Order: sequence, then structure tokens, then C-alpha cells
Amino acid sequence: QFWYVKSPKNKIFLLKLGEHIRAVRVRKNPQEQLANEIGAEISQISRIERGVINTSITNLYAISSALNIDISDFFASDAKN
Repeated sequence: QFWYVKSPKNKIFLLKLGEHIRAVRVRKNPQEQLANEIGAEISQISRIERGVINTSITNLYAISSALNIDISDFFASDAKN
């Protein structure tokens, strides 16, 4: 599931979160592989990484599991600022 975000404050958070996800993913998996592993479309992964959509916590958990990182890594201080 995902939702489009209109609030500027939330948009900034999603942009930083997406950048963080992309940085980790680039080192480990291509978008296509990640999408296949979590049962998502490549375009959904792209929208999450670009901060276009607000995804569910269960999708974040699936992404963290596929990338072999702890989900809390997505919420490190650099992802929040």
C-alpha cells in the first residue's frame, strides 16, 4: 500500500527517507531485484526512493529484510533531518 503525500513537512521526511533507502539499495541490489524480492513493482520502489509516495511500515520492513539491514537504520538521524 502507498499514499501520495501533500504536506511539505512530511514530503521532506519522505525525500530523506527515500534517499537513505536508495543509498543502501544501490550498494546491495538493483531496483528490479529488490522489487522481485518484496513482491512490488519496480516503479513502486522508484517512487519510494524519490519520496513521491508514502509506503506502509510493512513495505519498509520487507525492504529492510531484503537489503539485510535493520528497519531502524531507515530512521537514523540523517534520515530524519
